[in-house]
Amino acid sequence: MSRIGIFYGTCSGVTGKAAEKLAKLIGEDLCDLYNMEEDFTDFDEMLEYDYLIFGCSTWGSGEVQNDWRDPLLDLDNEKPDFSGKTIAVFGAGDYKAHGEQFVSALGILYDKFKARGATLVGSIPTDGYTYTYSFAERDGKFVGLPFDKVNEAGKTNGRLESWVEVLKEHFPIAE
Repeated sequence: MSRIGIFYGTCSGVTGKAAEKLAKLIGEDLCDLYNMEEDFTDFDEMLEYDYLIFGCSTWGSGEVQNDWRDPLLDLDNEKPDFSGKTIAVFGAGDYKAHGEQFVSALGILYDKFKARGATLVGSIPTDGYTYTYSFAERDGKFVGLPFDKVNEAGKTNGRLESWVEVLKEHFPIAE
């Protein structure tokens, strides 16, 4: 069975904890975790995997978390080919403080890797979420899994568990 690379950026630890929870739900024996600040060196690491999950929280006015900024600039400059790769994205947002750009970083990751040839999966309906606008919303769905650990902490585990069920359609995850 193919391994899954989970690459995440985290400042306060929220997205990192979600990445660890995802690895447990999927099966830690199937996943390799990479903290973008501490473990990531170049895209060759990502390209070793056919299945990737990227975690990124949204900061400021809809920007990606700091650990993703330089890699995304390098992605535009180096133009690595992600054709044949299946990618899903997840990330934290705060709908009360940043409801006008709720989890917009997911939309940025989605567009960047789709432009490099990847197949993006894991979209979910926007039902049950409160926000004003999100660049991660496409055709009434989020491009990946958003969660709000600040205002809806009690929903996070259930959302992660439900999302893993969605990913099972596209990823080599055992039942």
